[in-house]
Amino acid sequence: MVGGRPKTGGGFGKKPGPAAPPRQPWSAREIALDVLTRVETEQAYSNLLLNQALLKHKPDKADAGLATELVYGTIQRRNTIDYFLDRFVAKGVKKLEPWVRNLLRLSLYQLHYLDRVPEHAAVNEAVNIAKRRGHAGISGMVNGVLRNVIRRKEELTVPASLEPVARIALEHSHPEWLVADWISRFGTETAERMCRANNEPPSASVRVNTLKLTREELLGRLKAAGCEARPSDVSPAGIVVESGGNMALTPWYVSGELSVQDESSMLVAEAAQPEPGMQVLDCCAAPGGKTSHMAELMNDRGRILACDIHEHKRELIAAQAERLSLRCVETKTIDARNLPEALAGTAFDRILLDAPCSGLGVIRRKPDIKWAKSPGDVAGIAGLQYELLSGVSSLLAPGGVLVYSTCTVAEEENEQVVMRFLQEHPEFALSRPPQSLQDRLPPDSVAPGGTITVLPHQFGSDGFFIAVLRKRS
Repeated sequence: MVGGRPKTGGGFGKKPGPAAPPRQPWSAREIALDVLTRVETEQAYSNLLLNQALLKHKPDKADAGLATELVYGTIQRRNTIDYFLDRFVAKGVKKLEPWVRNLLRLSLYQLHYLDRVPEHAAVNEAVNIAKRRGHAGISGMVNGVLRNVIRRKEELTVPASLEPVARIALEHSHPEWLVADWISRFGTETAERMCRANNEPPSASVRVNTLKLTREELLGRLKAAGCEARPSDVSPAGIVVESGGNMALTPWYVSGELSVQDESSMLVAEAAQPEPGMQVLDCCAAPGGKTSHMAELMNDRGRILACDIHEHKRELIAAQAERLSLRCVETKTIDARNLPEALAGTAFDRILLDAPCSGLGVIRRKPDIKWAKSPGDVAGIAGLQYELLSGVSSLLAPGGVLVYSTCTVAEEENEQVVMRFLQEHPEFALSRPPQSLQDRLPPDSVAPGGTITVLPHQFGSDGFFIAVLRKRS
């Protein structure tokens, strides 16, 4: 570009040369390769980049589905794929350019993990992409590696003789530090089940708006429309949708009859036990699922002040409340660390702190997390969690309940934060959740003190932690 105008290809007074042929639409594999390379080089979130890419390139439904499968599947299985590729790449996969490394990764993912993609199609398109993006040497290397993989597919196994941490980390593609931590806390069998569950597709679940209809009525409407759905075993307000498309695009969502929410997340509002007429503070409320659930449990009577640090996220909370016809929800843009000063003198009956966390309970939905996080990240965020919990606790009325929740299963962010809080705030005590809630969970999900830990393999829902803290009267 010169002066903001494109060159024509000809000099002054000359006619422009023939126009270049229009660029063919990007294939599913090209979209996936671009997303995977940017995730690695920019440390960006795959879901955001994938959504942007699908909006930009507008592939048909089949290609959008394949691109999505390739992005999430390749990230989920990354270290297993690299372990296999290292057998076929002479200098090792880590020394390749990022785009070449990710082209081989997504191609091996297709060859090893996907049955529906013909081997020749996966290899041919990988070679063609390599030709367009690189040079003959790269395309030849890609062709040789992938054809070698096909010839020696029986070698793509993890040795059973490896010690448990290394074997589980490779078989189920998780970082060794995380596997070691889970084995030390939950035992080898449970740790392996957690890792296996994290590689399964996330289930789709919705919460019925009980102010508009019952769960049975909504189930009937879903089934009448051809959806496969069943009542949740985790929450009395939940429905698991086995098939039926994106529930956020349905008329039931638009009319406020349901909200899209993970089953484990539905336990949080139930644990808080908000009642009609109460004053409730939701400190880190976006996108508003737990806020709206509490409002529904309160029959939309009372007041919920729902806060978030980002204005665009506050708008999400307000939009959810409006969609669900909830009038008791007020929203505020504020850093939760500033709530004690901003709301000094106010006493709330219930406070929910769904704290920012490492997200190690939602790896199934966000596979990047397991590669992006480190033990240092977990320790670092625990300090912020304690600061928030200690701060907002001053706003609770005597006899009130403060619920601390996270979507992680890291002890440093959960039990250790709560134990430190109780040691330094003797006016608080752990309270057991409602018996009806406990009865729906496996016995080992509820600790002797009453904290709740839901693991990802137990219900196919997110990993979650909930602690109910009551302020002495």
